Amino acid sequence: MHQHANILTIAAFLGAVSIWLMLPRGGSQRSAVGIVLGAVALGLWLSRLHGLGEWLADGLFHVLATVAIVASVGAVTARNPVYSAVWFGLSLLGAAGLFLLLGAQFVAAATVLVYAGAILVTFLFVLMFAQPEGKAPYDRTSWEAGISAATGVAIVGVLTVAVGGSLAAGMPFAPQTQEALAAGVLDANHTARLGEELFGFRLMAVEIAGVLLLTALVGAAVIVNLGNSKKHNTSDQINQYPEANSLR
Repeated sequence: MHQHANILTIAAFLGAVSIWLMLPRGGSQRSAVGIVLGAVALGLWLSRLHGLGEWLADGLFHVLATVAIVASVGAVTARNPVYSAVWFGLSLLGAAGLFLLLGAQFVAAATVLVYAGAILVTFLFVLMFAQPEGKAPYDRTSWEAGISAATGVAIVGVLTVAVGGSLAAGMPFAPQTQEALAAGVLDANHTARLGEELFGFRLMAVEIAGVLLLTALVGAAVIVNLGNSKKHNTSDQINQYPEANSLR
């Protein structure tokens, strides 16, 4: 038990150092060292994972987990925000694959359709309209890199140690949890029951959330158009009075 926790703690520490080295603030040598440390940390984490029983399921789980972790690291360490968006989409596909492997078909489909299909495309449009003239300094340099990397990996490490420790000790689920699993995700018709819950009893909440998202999208488009119109007005005023501009 203690050896299991120690290995996960070492993996979390190496992962924090790896992400800190790969953040967009240093050269290629720092990134190379970070990649090596990240590979070691990922190997330690995967070695502590418990199998699902069959070799095919174990292989798929390890591949999908590796894709999700590597893509998540790439999303926060890429210098180009467009590449960060692509890495983010790949991490969502890895997470959706894990959900599908665990039997949560609805969550897997929602992750791909909502996040990878809608939010990611919206994010790319915002990137194209926000800075057409070039990258801002805060996009080229990451601030508070050490604190961000340490905090993120510490949270992941604590959760991994807690969940992995309980699984290694063979702690059974509570009777209430087993009953909830049997009536929920383990049920053959759990996707239909979830759809009935969302679009039946909670239809009003789903519709309100959709209206709020649509309002936020329209507001963002209006703000972008206002910023562009102000820039055009300023340039028109400068062109109308070239003598005053030359005196300056």
